[in-house]
Amino acid sequence: MKTILLIGLGRFGKNIAMKLHELNHEVMAIDKQEDRVEDVLPYVTNAQIGDSMNEAFIKSLGVGNYDVCIVAIGNDFQSSLETTSLLKELGAKKVVSRAAKDVQAKFLLRNGADEVVYPEKQLANWTAIRYSADHIFDYIELDDDYAIFEIELPESWKGRTVGEINIRQKYNINIMAIKRNGKMELTVASDTRFAGDEALLVLGNNKDIQKCFHI
Repeated sequence: MKTILLIGLGRFGKNIAMKLHELNHEVMAIDKQEDRVEDVLPYVTNAQIGDSMNEAFIKSLGVGNYDVCIVAIGNDFQSSLETTSLLKELGAKKVVSRAAKDVQAKFLLRNGADEVVYPEKQLANWTAIRYSADHIFDYIELDDDYAIFEIELPESWKGRTVGEINIRQKYNINIMAIKRNGKMELTVASDTRFAGDEALLVLGNNKDIQKCFHI
C-alpha cells in the first residue's frame, strides 16, 4: 500500500482516485472546487479544498511524506506547471504530472516532474490500434518502440506447436501467455500446441509485431 497525494479532481483525477481506492492505497485528494472534492470523498482517505499554487497550503500537506504526488490538472497548464515545481521544491519524493502535448511534457520534466503521463494521447493510440484491425483484442504501449498485444491466433498456426512456428527466432517476439476460454495460461513451452481458438499475449518491437501479424 502506498500513500498518494492527488491534485486535480476532474474526470481524469476522479478516475485515478477510484482506481487507487480499488487497489487499497491511501489517498489525499486536493482540488479548489468544493463539488469535485465532495464527489471523490467515497474513494479517498482524506480530501481538502485548496489552491495547489498556494505555497503555504501545499507545505501544510507535508508533501515529503507521500510516496507519490500526482498532478492531474487538465485544463490549466500554468497551474499544473507551478504545482509540479512547488511539490519538488518542498521535497516531494516522486512527482507524476499530466501533459496534453510534447512541449508541456518538456516543461514539466524541466520543472520538477519525475514522470509525465499523456491520458488523451495514450487512449487515442490504444483506440486507433485496437479498432483498426479485427484480430487485435488489446494493446499496452511500453514505450515508443515496444508494446504488448493481445491478438487472435493466426489461421496458419492452428494445430502447430510454439517450437514449430519459432516466432522468437523469426520475428524476435515473445509469447507471454495463451488465452483459452477466457483464462490466461502463463506457462508456454516449445511443445505447446495451438488448438485454434486461442488468443495470444505477445511482447515485442512494434514493427516486428506488425510484420508478423500483418497489422
